[in-house]
Amino acid sequence: MSSQVNYSSIQHKETVRAGIHAGAELSVAFILMNILAATIASYGLFANSPAVVIGAMIIAMLLGPITGISLALVDNDLNFLWKSILTLLAGALVVIATGFIIGLIHKDVPISREILARTAPNLADLVIALAGGAAGAYATVSPRLSVAFVGVAIATALVPPLCAANILFARGEMALGSGALLLTFTNIVAIQFASSVVFWFTGFREISRTKGLPFLIFLKNNAVSVVILCVLAFILTDSLHEILAKRLYESATQATLFKEIDSSVGNHLVEVRFEETVKDKNIIRAVVRGPNPPTGAQVATLESKLPATPKGKSAELRIRFVPTIIITKEGQVLKDADFTLGE
Repeated sequence: MSSQVNYSSIQHKETVRAGIHAGAELSVAFILMNILAATIASYGLFANSPAVVIGAMIIAMLLGPITGISLALVDNDLNFLWKSILTLLAGALVVIATGFIIGLIHKDVPISREILARTAPNLADLVIALAGGAAGAYATVSPRLSVAFVGVAIATALVPPLCAANILFARGEMALGSGALLLTFTNIVAIQFASSVVFWFTGFREISRTKGLPFLIFLKNNAVSVVILCVLAFILTDSLHEILAKRLYESATQATLFKEIDSSVGNHLVEVRFEETVKDKNIIRAVVRGPNPPTGAQVATLESKLPATPKGKSAELRIRFVPTIIITKEGQVLKDADFTLGE
């Protein structure tokens, strides 16, 4: 009974191994599917449609060669490693070319939120990529899970950020495009390392050419990935701190404006938007409804009460005042009310 279970286990691993090798093959189907995925992702990004972008993630085939790289490192198989790397580069190049061409064709289409959302990676993106890569690898090797569950790795999104980067590069937005490219690179490295760890711990080293591969050799083979991940963690942690500081600043500014403006009789803060200019200045745009507008002196006083910006930039408050008339059966009310600030 024990030998039968052992044989079944080895047979399953060989089946999984064959599937991974097939997924890392450079073929016409591989190129075509990545072109189609890049096309769908690009137009989904333009349309600001998460559903379309997810569809592009599902049909993209870049995950195959990344998984191949992970298995090759665990197996210490240099031939398969280079084969997987070349397949990944070929797939990435067709996605880059497709995204860039579509970006050139539609240079007049406004940059959507879906594109901008992929231009500022942080530590959370790295953690998501590691978790997604581990989940995808475990679904691949586990006999209890359907192969369809490999799709959980779409959380790390390979094709959409790569398309976003080249759409931005086509418009000359090098800084934003570099951010999206960094997100793609982070996802690739994190998926590869997480998959290698899963393959090692699930015993795939036992049927490799280096049977009984020690953990130190595993770390040596993955040293480049470990170093890159450490560097990315440092960079993205700093980025996360910047994002958190910005969110806290915006939240504190909104709270201050709400407290000061809504304390004035009849006035109401409708909306607050933040805009960073290239001249080291933050523009705070507030929409206020009320019976009478504030004076320039009152705006200056309100501006002085706002919290300091995270990067030490100067802040300028601009109020768009929308006159509001409140009428009851007795007639117009608050007609003579003055715009006042809270104490």
